[in-house]
Amino acid sequence: MKFEKSCGAIIVRKNNDTFETLLIKMVKGHWSFPKGHVENDETEVETALREIKEETNLDVIIDTRFREITTYSPCPGVLKDVIFFIAIAKTNDVVVQETEVESAMWVEL
Repeated sequence: MKFEKSCGAIIVRKNNDTFETLLIKMVKGHWSFPKGHVENDETEVETALREIKEETNLDVIIDTRFREITTYSPCPGVLKDVIFFIAIAKTNDVVVQETEVESAMWVEL
């Protein structure tokens, strides 16, 4: 069995009197939170920050007090852990990485 590990975050922002989270639609068709594979000797937080910047161009502050692991099998013979943190958006203008992300939207919580 092959093992993979990705890290990302549930990004939130305050918009007037409401809170919103960012969802991204991947070019493969599914909706997700920004995340991606750990590279080399990156920490989980470093991976999450890099992937968020690559996929959305957002700058965020990661809150490591929330750390949730989701484990699933994306295809036969592969087991994947995805570590999600909570992140606060420091910037609001999303620019998607067109090779991986089809679109993005802020959704009210």
